Amino acid sequence: MLLSSLCSKTSRKKGIDFCFIEEETRNLYAEAVGRTSYAPEVMFKILFLEFYYNLSDVEVVKQLRFNVLFRHFVEIKIEDPLPDDTSLVVFRRRLGEERFERIFDKFTKQCKEEGLLEERLKAVDATHIVADVAIPNTVNLLREGRGRILKEVKQETKKLDHSLKRYLPEKAFRKPSKEDLAKELNLWKELIEKVKGKHSPRVEKLTNLLEKVAHPERKRKLVSFADPEARFGTKFAGYKAHIAKDESDCYQLHDSSLR
Repeated sequence: MLLSSLCSKTSRKKGIDFCFIEEETRNLYAEAVGRTSYAPEVMFKILFLEFYYNLSDVEVVKQLRFNVLFRHFVEIKIEDPLPDDTSLVVFRRRLGEERFERIFDKFTKQCKEEGLLEERLKAVDATHIVADVAIPNTVNLLREGRGRILKEVKQETKKLDHSLKRYLPEKAFRKPSKEDLAKELNLWKELIEKVKGKHSPRVEKLTNLLEKVAHPERKRKLVSFADPEARFGTKFAGYKAHIAKDESDCYQLHDSSLR
């Protein structure tokens, strides 16, 4: 296991050397200004754990609370405070993409020299998974979004306020026109102003989804409110399943929505 090997290499103070990270990030910190920060070596190691175990900022911090191997690798003692997930965001932004890649390349080069990483040929393929939803046009999707938001607001407040009833979507019996789209966009803007930031997280989530639809100048990404994770592909709407195979015949399969 790579992490166990890294811990044994770093604990003997030979093999993998992270000291170069301090030099790479020296110009990002002011010695006598602001609060004391976590060492850049520690922060980079946490980001590496995210990458290696496919974790989010929040998830990796949770792991650091209880996972002794994680703490040993990043060299944070049990009694020491942990950085929070926002600190990781700030550190990543401070590094920037180019500097992070440079540090990561130096790190992986050391791992290869120590025999911890192998170069393997890996073939990757993908197949389409079509979303099991009816795909509405933009006007009907906006109408559906308004209906879902108002339904949630009504459940939350027990009774829908009279000023919001005008935003209840009407039934459509014809193909939407450009005038219908313009009307829907105006209704969307008005409704968002009335409910955004004033109701439950569920309502907030729906308003955020609706905002992604209501920009005719942008490419529409949301396929359906019934399956908000699905995305538009070139010739279909849904997901892609990726399959990777390397020389040792190890298979990895994961599903991801189209981005």
